[in-house]
Amino acid sequence: MDWGQENRLARIVRRPHNRALMLAVDHGYFLGPTERLEDPRSTIAPLLKYCDSLMLTRGVLRTSVPSSTGTPMVLRVSGGTSIIGEDLSREDITVSIRDAVRLNATALAMSIFVGSKYEYQTIVNLGRLVNEAEECGMPVLAVTAVGKEMARDARYLSLACRMAAEQGAHIVKTYYCEDFEQVVNSCPVPVIIAGGKKIPERDALDLTYKAVRAGAVGVDMGRNIWQSDNPVPMIRAVRSIVHGNADAGSAWEMYNRLVSESTGPRSESG
Repeated sequence: MDWGQENRLARIVRRPHNRALMLAVDHGYFLGPTERLEDPRSTIAPLLKYCDSLMLTRGVLRTSVPSSTGTPMVLRVSGGTSIIGEDLSREDITVSIRDAVRLNATALAMSIFVGSKYEYQTIVNLGRLVNEAEECGMPVLAVTAVGKEMARDARYLSLACRMAAEQGAHIVKTYYCEDFEQVVNSCPVPVIIAGGKKIPERDALDLTYKAVRAGAVGVDMGRNIWQSDNPVPMIRAVRSIVHGNADAGSAWEMYNRLVSESTGPRSESG
């Protein structure tokens, strides 16, 4: 890994403790105007200073993020199907490395679908993306998914994460599961967990704590932050676990205190 690539990666996985709080707002690339992400600019604005990096598409980056920000951008470069399409796994690379550099991306992100109909295509695309990204010192985040017939358990998630790392991914994003230590220990690059669909705030904090305790470097969380009625208290509570080593109970207390101090349910104050 050269200096530039290592420097970019260190802006996402923060030293000295190697922790990461990534805010995911890339859902529109296949879901369209997701609830509470209909206007990306207004969703992102109050949260931007609390995340270590922002995962998004080039369209949202160009239209909804101020160019003055110092927050690193993790640019999704894959897509091709929608939620109503035939098969979500039929993705391809949709953004050139040149455009990613022009947008000053800190890292690139794409999905692989292990056990799906288009497994081969997505994994070969990951290798191709890593080849091109290496030429300009750009880290690659592989977002792992498994086929519908495959359980999201340690066996299959370990398979998907290890395959991504073997293709050269510098960070791997996956789901939390029981025996998550097995997934982390079998993957030679940092593992970050997906927040997934919206769940109660306390459950999302428990998820964050268990994942970090099991060895994840942090979370790439979206809906469990900005679909909360109190997104700023929520991201601050998640941050207290990722960077402050708080347990889930302490983070939950912090969340409720921040909510009670705020002047409105979606206010940033407090």
